[in-house]
Amino acid sequence: MSTVSANAAEKRKRYWAPTILFASTGLLALTAVPLYGFEYGYSWQQWLAFLLVTGLCGISISAGNHRLWTHKTYKTHWLMRLLFALFSAATLQNTTLNWCAAHRAHHRYTDNNDLDPHSSARGLWFSHLDWMMREYPSGMKSHDNVRDLQRDKIVMWQHRNYLPIAIAMNLAICLVFGWITGDIIAMFLLAVVLRMVINHHAAFALNSFGHRWGHRKYKSDISARDNPLINIFAFGEGYHNYHHAFPGDFRNGVGWLAYDPSKWLIKVLSWFGITRQLRTATDMQVQKTVQEVKFEHTEQQLKELEAGDQENWRSLLDRERADFCKTMEEWRVLLAERRKIAQDGPAKKWKLAAIQTKIRDLKFRLKMQSRRLRLLVRQSRLNAATASSIGFGK
Repeated sequence: MSTVSANAAEKRKRYWAPTILFASTGLLALTAVPLYGFEYGYSWQQWLAFLLVTGLCGISISAGNHRLWTHKTYKTHWLMRLLFALFSAATLQNTTLNWCAAHRAHHRYTDNNDLDPHSSARGLWFSHLDWMMREYPSGMKSHDNVRDLQRDKIVMWQHRNYLPIAIAMNLAICLVFGWITGDIIAMFLLAVVLRMVINHHAAFALNSFGHRWGHRKYKSDISARDNPLINIFAFGEGYHNYHHAFPGDFRNGVGWLAYDPSKWLIKVLSWFGITRQLRTATDMQVQKTVQEVKFEHTEQQLKELEAGDQENWRSLLDRERADFCKTMEEWRVLLAERRKIAQDGPAKKWKLAAIQTKIRDLKFRLKMQSRRLRLLVRQSRLNAATASSIGFGK
């Protein structure tokens, strides 16, 4: 019997605190929230407060727990770190220290059923909720991988005082916004209950649905996927395949217009010196991974052909791969030349412009190569279908 099946056969200890939390907030969101709305209604000010608090809590998980503390993709002022610690506690998704420890383990052991805390290979229910509600060996708490965070005073202050901070934050949200909008009950239902359910399941959906449905454009050997629907509610975290390919990038959505509120916040704050040392994957690294995945898909599709046809197309694919390696080497050389250019000097701008022009040419070559790979698959399938029909006719 495998380790996973043996573990499944055992009776698991239930963690009652998260079980009751998820069940009660979910039930209230489905019943009390709409019933109170039908009976008394919610004003636009109350909905605005709900959106504001939902955003603050979601951003604190995404830009705080995830990109700042787990992956250290940037640095920021201690006041920002304090705000992230307070509002991430309000989400009731565990302490920042525990959250980061579990997420680092997930990245290190992705899809390993014995070591990934919420491996998607164990099913949607497990990866969405059950891993937090029962005792599993893969989810046992360990701080061995967050020794650096144990030296962070704000992280440890929140960790030691998590429960009173979480309770105080939710009470403050309820009372302050309730006083401002004139209805404490409405604010409890919207800005505490409904907000918590949305924050919870947007984050949990990344572990479950984000590893089941979507695109794998950057890394094809893991289950993480880019899912645009989840992305709407998860503050840019839905670019999950890109994130697993480049976890050290402060962006999840690469392009400036790609919907990623956490990226926009971090970048805008850097203009005022509040955030700094923003880490990104280079354009060459991104283009390289995308093209490598395209080669993998092309080769896999060509393997479906009969043995004789495979040989006819494999030489073309090998030629394209050699051209790809050549392009990447030329790009690497250009980047090295760009780094060597002196910061001062009359010819600096001209040299940089010339290098950038050559890099654009290399990008165009990769774009045309992608078209050729698609054509290669299409033509090979067409030839195979034609040969099959002729054979059938005989």
